[in-house]
Amino acid sequence: MAWLLPRAFPHRFFLVTAPNDTGRPPAAPIDLCLLGGFELRGAGEAGAAVLAQSKPLALLAFLALSPRGRFQRRDRLVGLLWPDLDQSHARAALRKALHDLRTALGPHVITAHGDDEVALTPDAVRCDAVDFTAAVESGRLARALELYRGEFMPGFYLSGCVDYERWVEEERTSARERAAAASWAMAVAFEGQSQYTEAGSWARRAVRHAWTDERVLRRAMTLLDRLGDRAGAIKLYDEFARRLRADLEVEPSTETTALANSIRSH
Repeated sequence: MAWLLPRAFPHRFFLVTAPNDTGRPPAAPIDLCLLGGFELRGAGEAGAAVLAQSKPLALLAFLALSPRGRFQRRDRLVGLLWPDLDQSHARAALRKALHDLRTALGPHVITAHGDDEVALTPDAVRCDAVDFTAAVESGRLARALELYRGEFMPGFYLSGCVDYERWVEEERTSARERAAAASWAMAVAFEGQSQYTEAGSWARRAVRHAWTDERVLRRAMTLLDRLGDRAGAIKLYDEFARRLRADLEVEPSTETTALANSIRSH
């Protein structure tokens, strides 16, 4: 059984339910997917409530990406998610959101440290964004790029929560840059092995992941030119220039344009 949110919610949500939803802690960690869309596996039918409410989902995502074992102060959480409420009402809203998460995911998922700090219980929730970062940092690039199905929390927005929106954008940018760097490293590795088709494919992926970064574009164009795929290099430039004009109403830099002209002159 699956639930799709009504059109009032612009995000892409999917819920994969677990059989035999008994309310007992699951044998395996709950899987929270935040890259390229939203998905929750292993939560049982009650997990639909997490996907249907922006604040519990936002809270779960923030706790999931907190460093392992680090508690977050309630004052910080209410400031991120309920900045327009006074302290009393904000704290009550946080308690309700935590209650909703415990109800949906199991009471074992949230750990409290006194009255002022909360965290996800280690190993209770597995998050693809966390696994992606760990894979990149450990050099498991193929695994990392398998996990990176798209940008972090795409389309997610909380009205009036400026600090939370800033956090989302920072995580989104960081993940995008890691994906671009990993793709470029794969391109270089395949070129070194004389697997030029694969090298060109990964270079193009690097550009897609960091399409506003002209340094990545120039590296990819130079690599394709070096491999003899000058038409592919020019196509990358033309696609970039069209998107830049359409989205940002600016032209490519002089350096990038000069490189494209140089490749064309060949």
